[in-house]
Amino acid sequence: MSERRTVTTRGDQPLSLAISPCPNDTFAFHALAHGLVPDAPAVTVTFADIDVLNTRAAGRRDDLVKVSYGALPWLLTDYQLLTSGGALGRGCGPLVLTAGRTDLRGARVAIPGTRTTAYLLFRLWAADRGVASIDVVPFEKIMPVVQEGRYDAGLVIHESRFTYPSYGLTALADLGDWWEEQTSLPIPLGAILARRELDGAALSAAVRASVAAAFAEPSASADYVLAHSQEMAPDVVDAHIKLYVNEFSLDLGDEGFAAIETLLARAADAELLPRLSQPLR
Repeated sequence: MSERRTVTTRGDQPLSLAISPCPNDTFAFHALAHGLVPDAPAVTVTFADIDVLNTRAAGRRDDLVKVSYGALPWLLTDYQLLTSGGALGRGCGPLVLTAGRTDLRGARVAIPGTRTTAYLLFRLWAADRGVASIDVVPFEKIMPVVQEGRYDAGLVIHESRFTYPSYGLTALADLGDWWEEQTSLPIPLGAILARRELDGAALSAAVRASVAAAFAEPSASADYVLAHSQEMAPDVVDAHIKLYVNEFSLDLGDEGFAAIETLLARAADAELLPRLSQPLR
């Protein structure tokens, strides 16, 4: 077994942290990124789209990294799941959008990534719906390509829940609602992982303190959040944070772990991904 690194020793090189530029991540990690969490390690931050983050984790590029829960089976040999900082919740699931189409038989669908939780949920939901083809499209381009008719449907996440009507699109399905009806559990979207040689308990505590600081003084992170919010309107930024940063961001708890385990077990039963090689906790 490799020696566990101490993450709070002065003089260590900063840990590399890779997260999305979305408001939920910049809000939750503001205090940690700015050295405002007592006894926490220094970090250097890289921002990237979730599909890029999943790829970075597969290449072991970062000490701490935000990933899709649907990518965990490929990552847990090298990484451990932290109990804080992730995105789970209710009423926050991915949407299947169309320009008025009412079914997906023979449809071409644009998705944000093949190892995203959104795509995993889509495959569970759409198993018998006759989808013709799937293409990965950069997240920010999915709604425009559906609007233009280049794709019949698009799978979207995050702030698109609030902005899709402005593209003239309609929601064919809310996969979060579908998941909650199926399981009565919150939907697990994004996880925070740490390299296995790091002290996971200490890092979970540091991330939890960062989230708690964000809740305690929301205005402190406002400039940081807006600087990375990709020109979202302030009301959309606020709605995004309220939807994706919640009690599960502080601690997964038994319900959070149950949601993750249920999602991955159902996907493995459907032979959509391999079973976990490492326990989650």
